[in-house]
Amino acid sequence: MDSATLLGVIGGSLLVLVSIFLGGDVGLFFNTPSFLLVVGGTAATIFIRYPMSDVLGTLRIVRQAFFYELKDQSEIINDFINLSNVARRDGLLALERIKFDDPFLAKGIGFCVDGAETRQIESILLRDIQSMRSRHQSGQAILRAISASAPAFGMIGTLIGLVQMLTGMDDPKKIGPGMAVAILTTLYGALIAYLFAIPIADKLAYRSTEETDRKLLILEGILALKKGENPRMLEETLHAFLAPRERDMLAERRAIERGE
Repeated sequence: MDSATLLGVIGGSLLVLVSIFLGGDVGLFFNTPSFLLVVGGTAATIFIRYPMSDVLGTLRIVRQAFFYELKDQSEIINDFINLSNVARRDGLLALERIKFDDPFLAKGIGFCVDGAETRQIESILLRDIQSMRSRHQSGQAILRAISASAPAFGMIGTLIGLVQMLTGMDDPKKIGPGMAVAILTTLYGALIAYLFAIPIADKLAYRSTEETDRKLLILEGILALKKGENPRMLEETLHAFLAPRERDMLAERRAIERGE
């Protein structure tokens, strides 16, 4: 679970609720017609702009902002060093007996074991990475569309409320409450856009970049195994994906494993 995302959403929501409770009558901030207009109108525009399958698939993608864990890059490099030692000692076919949790890694190793050419392996896996990025970008685009539509429908609701309020100008006592209800739709639209849609879209973009980096690292390791690079050269090749501090930590871990 991503505690940062959860903390941000819960913390932001609590701040808004506390401000409402401290400000006076809580019931003033809840208006069913205003809420239905903003949520329903936003949903309608999303269904118009995108296929149903993509919209429903966004729910699964949003889940990754809260429940998603990636393997550390240094651990991936360490795994490849071990795989390189196995391949150097027993040959690439020996890797066929190893079970891999990562489907992308398992697919690449399978190509190596089957004797596929290096260029073919690289081409297929790069296509997989591009396909993954396209799916991620589709989900992010829908969230950004929500962030654009929700405030717009909030403004539409406010205009509708103002029209209704102005038609009742003969009773001054109704002007204040009418204005308050009209403004609520703008509040709902802003909360949906700036507390949920935009932050989640940004987090998913960050996750997509992280996952792409991991897959590119795995791809580089697979190609190095295919070329028969020795463990030392493979380690140096993959170190380029790490920050200097992470390289030092990995070097210390490897030294401990070797008993140095």
